[in-house]
Amino acid sequence: MKRRLAIKFNSILILMGVLIFLVTVGIGGYEYYQSIVNLYNEQAYQTAAMASTFFSDEQLYDWSETAFEVSKMEDPSGEIQKVTEDPEYVEILDHIRDLRDSVDANDIFVFVVDTEVLNNYTVEAHDAGTWRPMIYLADCYRESEYDFLFGDTGKVAYDYIGLMDKAIKTGEKPTEKIISDGGFGNNISAMYPVVRDGKTVLMVGVEIPMVLLERDLKVFMIVTLIAAAIATAILLLITSVHFARSIISPIKMISSEAGNFIENENQISEKLKTVKTKDEIQTLSEALLKMEIGINEYIDNLTRVTAEKERIGAELNIATQIQADMLPCIFPPFPEKKELDIYASMTPAKEVGGDFYDFFLLDDDHLALVMADVSGKGVPAALFMVISKTLIKDQAQSCRSPKTILETVNNQLNESNAQSMFVTVWLGIMEISTGKLVAANAGHEYPLLKGADGGFELIKDKHGMVLGAMEDLKYKEYELEVPENGCLFLYTDGVPEATDDQNNMFGTDRLLEALNEDPGADSTTLLKNVKKKVDEFVGGAPQFDDLTMLAVRRVKI
Repeated sequence: MKRRLAIKFNSILILMGVLIFLVTVGIGGYEYYQSIVNLYNEQAYQTAAMASTFFSDEQLYDWSETAFEVSKMEDPSGEIQKVTEDPEYVEILDHIRDLRDSVDANDIFVFVVDTEVLNNYTVEAHDAGTWRPMIYLADCYRESEYDFLFGDTGKVAYDYIGLMDKAIKTGEKPTEKIISDGGFGNNISAMYPVVRDGKTVLMVGVEIPMVLLERDLKVFMIVTLIAAAIATAILLLITSVHFARSIISPIKMISSEAGNFIENENQISEKLKTVKTKDEIQTLSEALLKMEIGINEYIDNLTRVTAEKERIGAELNIATQIQADMLPCIFPPFPEKKELDIYASMTPAKEVGGDFYDFFLLDDDHLALVMADVSGKGVPAALFMVISKTLIKDQAQSCRSPKTILETVNNQLNESNAQSMFVTVWLGIMEISTGKLVAANAGHEYPLLKGADGGFELIKDKHGMVLGAMEDLKYKEYELEVPENGCLFLYTDGVPEATDDQNNMFGTDRLLEALNEDPGADSTTLLKNVKKKVDEFVGGAPQFDDLTMLAVRRVKI
């Protein structure tokens, strides 16, 4: 089922809108999340820095050294009690708790690091919980008064070992964001080094819950989703309406008008002129209109040309029939002349040809034989052929000399030959009773003669100039004898010059072979044998020249 263009476009538009919507919301959510994380991270480090100011330098050194010593004692309770009951220590803890509550932190803790333990890290000790490099000075966790007591040791999460080690050594806070699961949801953590005299004295850690971030992010995503959905829907609607008006409607109209052009018998679509979109659609409309006009003009021209072609074809058919009727076509031509076996054929390359043959009795004992080939093909050659044939026959009726006949006809053809056409002619007059033949050749093919018992041979007579080339030409006669059971074969150049699809010519040698396969056959069989051999040789190649043959055999009675 064909889909409408509007459905296809809207489907693509919706898909693109959804993709843009999802990408926009995703990028917006990601950027919002990162900005809030940065704010929380900065807040955590500011809180840690503030907490570090609660200790004086003396307290920092004293309590850090004490905490380190306590972590090594077997019974540190006395020292722990001494520190934790110190009013200054209690006051600092209160300040830390107040700071924790003011920033809504989960925990603020102060610790020193046992670098020896830190450097002796093993996976087994870490997993077993025996690797504990952190020594607490204070831990103000929200859920209990003291999660870790003064001097207690703690381990470090695997992901933060390197960050803590780097912070201790450089005295600078980590640039990476530390996000962890503190058991009550995600926390953003700060690991702040407190440096004195170029050395990290202790570390202040802060954990701020990301509940607000998660809540804010959820609200942001919901609001963004709604806003983006509304904006995308409005954009899709506007784009769809605009597309429908500026593209779909004109294209539908163009499609409809194209169908109407076919259904309404090629009536020109005037609506196509109203498309003024000033883009490719207008170009398409103008092209379709131009095509409709062109089709109508083509159909009109085709109708006229077809009618003219049919008229010319009909006339050519008549001309072909007239030309065929002008040539002797009734065989045997002289039923009373049992001593003569005559057969001829002419196959034109076009509807009408320039080749012609003729034979006619001059009296009871003399037979005139003509084989000729007019230059060119088609109607001009056919007209020149009619003139030539008529003149030759007319002259032969009053003159028995082939030489004189050719000379006279040549001058007659030159009187009005503005197209410079010419004709090759072989003309012979045979005495039927004796077989004696007087002939003259005006540039035509050599005749072939079969003796009484032998095969056909090529008679290389002397050629004169073709008829129509120039006036006052002279021709020579020669004599032949066609014995009883002998045969004279005449032809035009269309036979030896017949060409196959490889441009090879049939040639005189193949012609002799074809005749000599059955040299004693009657005239009809001889011509059919030659025509068959020529057709087999040519194959599917087109015929380029007229194919004309004449055989005259003297039959012994």
